[in-house]
Amino acid sequence: MTEQSQTQPLGHEVIQSYLKTIDTSPGVYRMLDAESRVLYVGKARNLRARVSNYARPSGHSPRIARMIANTASMMFLTTKTETEALLLEQNLIKQLKPKFNVLLRDDKSFPNILVTAQHDYPQIKKHRGAKKEKGAYYGPFASAGAVNRTLNQLQRVFLLRDCSNAMFDSRTRPCLQYQIKRCSAPCVGKISPEDYRQTVKDAERFLSGKTTDIQSRLASEMAKASEEMEFERAAALRDRIKALTQVQTAQGINPKGVSEADIIALHMQDGQACVQVFFIRANQNWGNRDYYPRVGADVDAAEVLEAFIGQFYDTREPPRQLILSNEIENPDLMADALSGKLGRKVELLVPQRGEKAELVDGALRNARESLARKMAETATQTKLLKGLADAFELPAPPERIEVYDNSHIQGTNAVGAMIVAGPEGMLKNQYRKFNIRGDELTPGDDFGMMKEVLTRRFKRLIKEDPDRTQGHWPDLLLIDGGAGQVSAVREIMREYGVEDIPMVGVAKGVDRDAGKEEFYRTGKRPMALRHNDPVLYFVQRLRDEAHRFAIGTHRAKRAKAVGATPLDDVPGVGAARKRALLAHFGSAKAVGRANLSDLKAVDGVSDALAETIYAFFHERG
Repeated sequence: MTEQSQTQPLGHEVIQSYLKTIDTSPGVYRMLDAESRVLYVGKARNLRARVSNYARPSGHSPRIARMIANTASMMFLTTKTETEALLLEQNLIKQLKPKFNVLLRDDKSFPNILVTAQHDYPQIKKHRGAKKEKGAYYGPFASAGAVNRTLNQLQRVFLLRDCSNAMFDSRTRPCLQYQIKRCSAPCVGKISPEDYRQTVKDAERFLSGKTTDIQSRLASEMAKASEEMEFERAAALRDRIKALTQVQTAQGINPKGVSEADIIALHMQDGQACVQVFFIRANQNWGNRDYYPRVGADVDAAEVLEAFIGQFYDTREPPRQLILSNEIENPDLMADALSGKLGRKVELLVPQRGEKAELVDGALRNARESLARKMAETATQTKLLKGLADAFELPAPPERIEVYDNSHIQGTNAVGAMIVAGPEGMLKNQYRKFNIRGDELTPGDDFGMMKEVLTRRFKRLIKEDPDRTQGHWPDLLLIDGGAGQVSAVREIMREYGVEDIPMVGVAKGVDRDAGKEEFYRTGKRPMALRHNDPVLYFVQRLRDEAHRFAIGTHRAKRAKAVGATPLDDVPGVGAARKRALLAHFGSAKAVGRANLSDLKAVDGVSDALAETIYAFFHERG
C-alpha cells in the first residue's frame, strides 16, 4: 500500500506518478484529498489499467473531473480475484462514505417471523437481528408493520400463541387473545399438544406458500366434523377457512411464477434516485421499501444499481433471484459474489416480458411516484430552512439542526434527547439519547440536565471531529426553554469554544399555548413569529418531535426500572438465570431468604453460583 506526499500537486499528474508502482493485479483503490479524506473508492480487474484512465488530462465526466482535480494521494489494496475486490469495495464504501461514490444511506435490518422450537407449544413472534434462537425463520419482511399484519393474520387463522414463555407458564386462565379468537389457549389446556403442533405445521406451510393444501385439508376436516354432528368444531374450521381466504385476498401481488426474489427497480431524475425493493418469498409479497441513494448528476443507472446491490446485500442474505429494472456494470461478477455469500446460485435477471416484467413495471411505478413525492418534500423543506435562516438571522440555511429536550418525573429516570433535521427532513438514524448521570444534580434541575447533555455532546464532537469536516457539527441548536436554558447552554458553548454555532431557545408564551412561542437568543430581545407563519409550524414540529423522542426514551427507561430486581446486581446472574430463580421462588425477596441447599436445587444454578447468590443477600442483610 502506497501513499503520496501531500506536498505534490493535485490532479492527474499525481495519479500518473502511481503508475510506476502498481501492477496489473485486481484490487481496490482509494483517492484522497490534501487532508487525507477519502474522495472515492473503486475496484478494478486491472489496477494499472484503471488508474491510467484517471491519469488522462481530459475526456472525463464533470463528476470524475472534479474528483481527479481534488486528488492528492491514492491507496491500493490488491486481491486474489475481482470478486474479492467487489466485496471489499462495497465494504469500504459503507465504512468510509466517500464523497464521490454512490452511497446507500439507509441500512436498517429487516424483521423476520420466528416460530420457536424449544417448547411443547411453539410461540410465533417478530424477530430482528442475528438468528441465534432455535426455530424456523421466515422473511425478510419490508417493515415491522408488514410483520405485524402477517402475525395478526396468522393468529386469526391458526390461533397460535404470541406470549412469552414466562407469561405462558404463569397463566391459570385464558387471556384476552383467547376471548377474541386470536389464540387457542394452550396455556390452560384448551388444545392438545398434537392439535397445536398441527396448527404450527399449517402456519409454516402458509409461510412457505402452500396455502392450497391447507384449505383442502381444513375443508375435509370441516365436512367430516359436520357428518359426525360436531357442529361447533365445523363452525370453527369454517371461520378459519374464511380468514385464510381473506388473508390471501388482502395480500395483493402474489406472483405464481416467482417463488423467491427481490424485485429491484431504479428511477432517476434531476440528479436524484429512488430504488424500490419488493420482497417476494414463498410466492407471496412480503412488502416493499424505497431507498434514496446519494448520486451525482452524471452517474448512469448501471453504476447506481450495481452500487446499491453491493451495499444492500453486504450484511443481508440475498434471495435466489434478483429481478432488476436495469442492467448493471458487472452482472456476472455480482452474481458470483452473491452466490458465494448465499452458498447457492443467485441469478440476476432483467426481464423484457411476462410476469417478471410486470412485477418490475409495478416496482418502477412505485419508484417514480416515491421520487416525485420525495423531491416535492425536499423542495418544501429547502424553503422552510431558508425561512428559518431569515427569521433567526442565520448566515445560511442550516444543513443540520439539533434539537434538545429532557424528560423525567420529579427527577427520576431522567433522560436527555437529541433529534436531528436537515434538508431531507428528520434524520432518525442520527437521533441520540442521554441517560442523565449527574449524582450532584437536584432532582428536576432542568438547567443542570441540559448542561450535562450539551457537555457530553460537545466533548464527543471535539474528540471525534475536531476540524468539523465530517458533517456531524450542527449549524443551529434549538433548545426547549427560555432565557435561563439559553444562558446555561451558552455557558457550556463558551467553555468549549464553540460559541460560533447559532442557538435559539424555544419557550411557550405567557399562556403556554402553541402558536404563542417566544424565541430567545443570546444578546437579543425575545421575539415571536406570526401565528400563521410556516416557519413557526416547522419549529413546533421540531420541538414536538424532540419531546416525543424524549418521552419515549424516558418511558422505556422507567419500564425497565420497574422490572428491575436485586437479582440484577448479583454477579453471574443473567436474564435466563434470573427467570429460573423467579420461577422457582416466586419473587426476588424469596430468593434472598432462601437457604443454600434450596438455591442449589434450581435448574441452571451451579453450586458456586448458589454460594455467590447466598453471600450477596447475606451480606446485604
